[in-house]
Amino acid sequence: MSKLPNVKGRISYISSKARQENLYAVYETTDRKFWRELAMCNQEEFRKSGTKGICIEARELIIALPESFVDYEPDKLLKLFTEHFKQNYGVECISALHHNKRKTNYHIHLIFSERKLLDEPVEKIATRNMFYDENGKHVRTKKEILDEAGQLRSGCKIIPKGEVYERNIFTIKDSRFKSDSFLDEVKRSYTDLINIYVKDDKQKLKVFDRNGVYLPTKKIGKNNPKAEQIRTDNQYRTIWNQTVDRALISGVPERQILEVKQSEIGQKVKASIQKSGRNPALLRSLIMTAIYALELLIGKVFKMASQKTDKDIEAVVKAEPEQTPVKAVNSFVEAKSEPVPEMPKKSELASKYPRLTDIYHKLERQNTAIYERELQIANVEKKIAGAKGIFKAKQRKELQEQAEELKRQIANMKQYLSSVVQGYGYKNVKEFLAEYKASKVEYGDYRKAVAEWEKLTGEKVDDSLKAKLQQKQQQVKEQYRHTEYHKKNDRGAR
Repeated sequence: MSKLPNVKGRISYISSKARQENLYAVYETTDRKFWRELAMCNQEEFRKSGTKGICIEARELIIALPESFVDYEPDKLLKLFTEHFKQNYGVECISALHHNKRKTNYHIHLIFSERKLLDEPVEKIATRNMFYDENGKHVRTKKEILDEAGQLRSGCKIIPKGEVYERNIFTIKDSRFKSDSFLDEVKRSYTDLINIYVKDDKQKLKVFDRNGVYLPTKKIGKNNPKAEQIRTDNQYRTIWNQTVDRALISGVPERQILEVKQSEIGQKVKASIQKSGRNPALLRSLIMTAIYALELLIGKVFKMASQKTDKDIEAVVKAEPEQTPVKAVNSFVEAKSEPVPEMPKKSELASKYPRLTDIYHKLERQNTAIYERELQIANVEKKIAGAKGIFKAKQRKELQEQAEELKRQIANMKQYLSSVVQGYGYKNVKEFLAEYKASKVEYGDYRKAVAEWEKLTGEKVDDSLKAKLQQKQQQVKEQYRHTEYHKKNDRGAR
């Protein structure tokens, strides 16, 4: 969302076929006269307020759409998204549906008013002569707007008694559009709307949770003067997110991660902004301090206990005797007079458990390997600290090179760790772990139900061969997708 100091100019820009190479549709909920009067109203109110800065005449949302939405009729699609906003917030809008030059970014520009038209104009009648100075500010006496010769100064005016001195056709600005929660609310609303019309479930969108454990990275727009600053900030945010992934895999409670984020980043950034404004260098320093705090928690987990495994489920699987084929249910019915209990069915989520366990163990192995290299670095740095003096210069140089190589390896390993789950179609480690844990619970419930069924019926369930075949087929599919994902990332990196 952005603020518009020149709403008429912006409307002209987004809706002009001459200025937009890929303009597909324009939709307006009211006529252009509304926007002219809105601009005049806002400028007049701004002058009266005496506020310094720039007058904001309207606001604009840019809504990114899935590329598959090009299959929908542009006019109807744009109308749907625009009327959705108007129905939710009751303000007038004008919108345009665009593609960028390379046709890789399908999006909507939606301009909306922060004021509504009044049902009837509100007019104020002067009960006495009204005096206004050059800035449009009301003054008490006529002397205040006269020059030394007793003449009315240029730009000043007098409104006689009985005439209209103020006419309002708009309400005051709706303050909710300035609130921090508004943009998040709109994102969730449009995400829900988009997901209704997404044909492929894999393309369904999710809103970034600003109150979650991760830090958002910022998009760098075209010709952005702060591009380098944003790029550097994103690097630090990415390192934090990678460390969060490691903490989650290690078993650090999400609650503790949030506490570190809030105390070391959120609260300190807020206090700094209130005191001295935004300071990008301080933000990076705070993020690094928070990263060190998380790494301490990760190290503590490794020292306190060995890696957590799924011992409970694995014990059940290992304890199973050799499976025998299931007897035909019909013959069982003939032999028994009592009805046969229905055999438990494995849910889709429970069926995913073996595959998710493989991914989980892969993450654990990678996380352990990172931790081992971190221990190696700590050991090398101790040796560097002990290699003092002129005669140990060569040894110190070799140790420093060894430390730098280990740091480079760790950076690559952290990047790979966070990309593993993305290669399998998950947004991040937190999302993967949520499904993994839910799958683990459902699989445990399924095995308990099977054990009860076998006890009651005397039968044995042998779904191991089918499960293994399905798991192998799924692994082949995901390995292909995983490989293609990393190939794509490698091409992007090059």
